[in-house]
Amino acid sequence: MIKIGYTMMCEQAGPKQLVRDVVLAEEAGFDFAVISDHYFPWLDAQGHSPYAWSVLGAAAQATARIPLMTYVTCPTRRYHPAVVAQKAATMQLLSDGRFTLGLGAGENLNEHVVGGGWPTVGVRHEMLEEAIEIISALWAGDTVTYRGEHFDVESAKIWDLPDIAPPIGIAVSGSRSCRIAGEYADVMIAVEPNGALGAMFDAAGGTGKPRVGQIALSYDPDPDIAVKRALDQFRWFTGSWKVNAELPLPASFDAASTTVRADDVTEKMPCGPDVARHVEGIRAFEAAGFTDVALVQVGGETQEQFISWASTELLPALRG
Repeated sequence: MIKIGYTMMCEQAGPKQLVRDVVLAEEAGFDFAVISDHYFPWLDAQGHSPYAWSVLGAAAQATARIPLMTYVTCPTRRYHPAVVAQKAATMQLLSDGRFTLGLGAGENLNEHVVGGGWPTVGVRHEMLEEAIEIISALWAGDTVTYRGEHFDVESAKIWDLPDIAPPIGIAVSGSRSCRIAGEYADVMIAVEPNGALGAMFDAAGGTGKPRVGQIALSYDPDPDIAVKRALDQFRWFTGSWKVNAELPLPASFDAASTTVRADDVTEKMPCGPDVARHVEGIRAFEAAGFTDVALVQVGGETQEQFISWASTELLPALRG
């Protein structure tokens, strides 16, 4: 049976609410939780962007059962991979082994803040590969000195290591990222129910490994309100990730999505109170071979209502 997760969206709620919401999600019976790791929201209307790793530490202490995962962290620009290795090891300890480190090649929106320009996608994948090699070496417990094309590490060692290292998930969108994921990842990550991605992951060594998807939805008892909220806060989601990864600011996403209409949004995501419509969207991931799907409820102010509805209607319908 497919596992259903809850998404802590840092772009639409403050840090204390994010922790409260994941506690509610655990109580409601969600199988796992993921968290976005952004410096900016995609649109000003979303209104938030706290530091995901502080929220994760608090969530690890506030919950007891639910697995936690970054969805995803870019370990190449805002963060040096040696630092990512350290904080992920700490999260594994704080959560008593419930943490998965989800990694990706990043978005200009979040990484441009440190300066230095935004690399081309090919270079970003090279950097991601080096970063994974560094993280894995540090988790092995040795003192690491590394000389790469993109990163240097000088006599680094992580002093607080868990007995079992966190699994590594890698976000995929095409052949190059699937090859990297197949070689290095314990988990495949994707945001579209595309079976071809899983096939490429399998061909590169990923056969039998979990694959985690994510679907945005907008639940509300009033379908018109659900659609309006999705259009206001999530219309950027209708764009191509090849474009979205390059845009530098929320204003850029706003300009790129000005022509998006309500029908465009409802075509991409389930909106309203119809349980069957939401189940259909989630089942598309299951049909494409995904083992886990994290749900994104649009609207920070609606999380408690959504979690309550999910616990009484959506999760039972999915578990049948």
